[in-house]
Amino acid sequence: MTVTGAAPTDVPRSALADTVLERVTAVYAAAADPERAGPMRAYMKDVAPFLGIPTPARRALSRTVLAGTPRPDETDCTAIALRCWALPEREYHYFAVDYLRRHAGRCSSGLLPVTRHLITTVPWWDTVDLLAAHVVGRLVAADPALTADMDAWITDGDLWLVRTALLHQLSRKEHTDSERLFTYCLLQSGHPDFFVRKAIGWALREYAKTDPHAVRAFLARERGRFAPLSVREALKNIGA
Repeated sequence: MTVTGAAPTDVPRSALADTVLERVTAVYAAAADPERAGPMRAYMKDVAPFLGIPTPARRALSRTVLAGTPRPDETDCTAIALRCWALPEREYHYFAVDYLRRHAGRCSSGLLPVTRHLITTVPWWDTVDLLAAHVVGRLVAADPALTADMDAWITDGDLWLVRTALLHQLSRKEHTDSERLFTYCLLQSGHPDFFVRKAIGWALREYAKTDPHAVRAFLARERGRFAPLSVREALKNIGA
């Protein structure tokens, strides 16, 4: 049985979240740049409105927001992430992703349903990929029972959950479950969407840094099942 199901409906109470949200909305709004916001929104294919704060400036502002705040527990992380995600501007979503990346190690498998909600709500690669590799991946590594959820996500109808399942082992290196990785790639080898085909190649290319012979052998057997994009990405650094 997996731990994820319906998206969380209630935001838990958190005094820390109250403080962080009050600060981040004030600090980010004061730094908004409408002239930058339009091009940023266009670059991200109009997925969400932007305040117009470039990443280096936004992260510097985030340090100001979080100065002096205590370490969060899982309830705090959940509340901050969900409350940020409920705001329209994308920079607040980025703040939540960075916060979860920093504190995922303090959370249990109970955070996975929250992360699933973030992945499937206002989804685009800019948030999904970081959540996949640095939040979902850490949760699964800490609790191997969550591989059952990844086994469910890889065949889900939501392409962003599929992409997450493919990418969640990006940082595992020699600890990668290669059999599962290759199985996931085969399960979605015929997927019509660019983002899934690209993720297959990316996941294989990253694992090839650890075991290039395994990736070459896998593609020698199976490359006819994959889109050229997936094969090209997988072999980019190791050759055919």
